[in-house]
Amino acid sequence: MDKHCTASQYSHYDVIIIGAGASGLYCALTAGRRGRRVLVLDHANKAGKKILMSGGGRCNFTNYFVEPEHFIGSNPHFCKSALSRYPSWEFIGMVEQHKIPYHEREHGQLFCDDSAQDILTMLLDECAAVGVQVRLNSQVDSMQALENDKKARFQLLTSKALSKKEKQEKKEALENAKSMQTGFRCESLVVATGGLSIPTMGASGLGYELAQQFGHSLITTDASLVPFTFTDKTGELIRTLAGISLPVIASNDRISFKLPLLFTHRGLSGPAMLQLSNYWHTGETISINLLPNIDITTLLLAHKKTHPRQLIRTVLTDYTDNALPKKLLVALQTTLWDDIKDKELANIKDERLIELGITLNGWQLKPSGTEGYRTAEVTRGGIKTDEVSSKTMQSNYQDGLYFIGEVLDVTGWLGGYNFQWAWASGFVCGEIV
Repeated sequence: MDKHCTASQYSHYDVIIIGAGASGLYCALTAGRRGRRVLVLDHANKAGKKILMSGGGRCNFTNYFVEPEHFIGSNPHFCKSALSRYPSWEFIGMVEQHKIPYHEREHGQLFCDDSAQDILTMLLDECAAVGVQVRLNSQVDSMQALENDKKARFQLLTSKALSKKEKQEKKEALENAKSMQTGFRCESLVVATGGLSIPTMGASGLGYELAQQFGHSLITTDASLVPFTFTDKTGELIRTLAGISLPVIASNDRISFKLPLLFTHRGLSGPAMLQLSNYWHTGETISINLLPNIDITTLLLAHKKTHPRQLIRTVLTDYTDNALPKKLLVALQTTLWDDIKDKELANIKDERLIELGITLNGWQLKPSGTEGYRTAEVTRGGIKTDEVSSKTMQSNYQDGLYFIGEVLDVTGWLGGYNFQWAWASGFVCGEIV
């Protein structure tokens, strides 16, 4: 028995969920509807912080078109059961029931008309309606399985979560907090702690630590759905183009995406880059087709025959209004064909035009890295799904222990897919805990 709590001081619940994010809250309301006594613990001072900042504050809460191929992980089949049992239409139905106005953007993405707060309020209202208790500012100090208790499988000790400022200003604050620990016991314990992305929102590795405590393996984690960074001359070029956006095809050996690209002061962003980051590993090269609807080699060679006195920039200027911004064209000229920029097409060898066309239709770049967890929308990798039931989310190693949401090795594309995984995994778990 812990020195800070006697047996009678432990509060008992049927289900305790660690994490008041998307998956945790959805699991809580689902279990609560079954009459289960549910407690949600979170070290943050507010529930659903990532929900509130998602989608530019309007929460891309799901997608009309959700398929298993929109998700990656070491076991690509793991997500199928939950996604089929809880399709996006189910969540859309709840949104409509709460009369939350929403709209569709490109590729089936659904956003709130007003604010992401509408989604969070809906979840918290649903939880409150079925008696779910949400306890914030609660840090889990320890968790253990109980072998000889007939009423509970797990025991937790929590203390007040201290802010970074409190920890720095008061060295004794941590000890004071732990001296006032609160004990909890439960039959079912759900880990819904999320990943490591956006640490300013309170992200931590607690879920991974709890999984390893019970013998689970981790697939290496990395920042994903994240912009690329560049430190070489390419980086200098990109910085001069900050703010320019255009449609491209971004690809590597695994996949390609036809989506907008955005140049920033730090590197390359926009939907095309974020999507590609899911499939990128350090040291790999990416390819960017700057004019995806035009075969530039064919275009240049044709103009050489029909308009031999034209310059390359003159040929490409015809496409600046809808595809290649003038500032980008000038920068590319300086970088790729500065030595022949004032030569007429007739005086440029076909081989050089072919080489330039191939480059513009497949600009090869090697990122130095990404912006990391600081701006990543999700964490790639996580708890190995071969060690978890795809039907219930229960641990294969410990009865009553469940893992849901981003803490698992399931990563969705940009476009509402990660939220749909949160709802689906939370639902199937909530149906059984």
